[in-house]
Amino acid sequence: MTNKEQNNTMQKGNNWTLFLDRDGVLNRKLENDYVKNLDEFDILNHSEEALKILAEHFQTIVVVTNQQGIGKKLMSKKDLDIIHNYLVEKLPQIQKIYFCPDLAKTNSPRRKPAIGMAIDAKNDFSMISFKRSVIVGDSISDMQFGRNAGMKTCFIHQENKSQQIQNEALIDFKSISLIEAVPYLIRLTKSK
Repeated sequence: MTNKEQNNTMQKGNNWTLFLDRDGVLNRKLENDYVKNLDEFDILNHSEEALKILAEHFQTIVVVTNQQGIGKKLMSKKDLDIIHNYLVEKLPQIQKIYFCPDLAKTNSPRRKPAIGMAIDAKNDFSMISFKRSVIVGDSISDMQFGRNAGMKTCFIHQENKSQQIQNEALIDFKSISLIEAVPYLIRLTKSK
């Protein structure tokens, strides 16, 4: 490793990885529905600002998202590809998007809270250490995914929704948005 690569690694949080859920974290979540096409896809305010800051502290940034709308035949993989190409165009700090189209009832090893997508990411980015990773998500299955893989967890809850949060022990930190979580996430990368 060259000195430049070592300095770059130290600047980027000593090899920390940021795993992000998609709906409700990066884009507006449709209640009791799926984002099925680009017309329904609305990137949340401050997602771009948050990722620009976080990219300075995390070596790897990936999205892990359950997309059973495909399994339910409400949308096609092509529809999802269009959405994800747009997302990466608007938020180029995202290095890769992993998705699972399987239905919840299938007990898929790739569908969160199972850790198949985390393993896929580790296979693609060999420097990923789950002990130096954090998942940011808006559901308990995201928090279970993080715990199952040995990651830190950050739970996003909308302030206008008084959610009864079960399994508080799964949550290391709570925030109302990704941008509000930035200081916590940066502090994590400075921990040993």
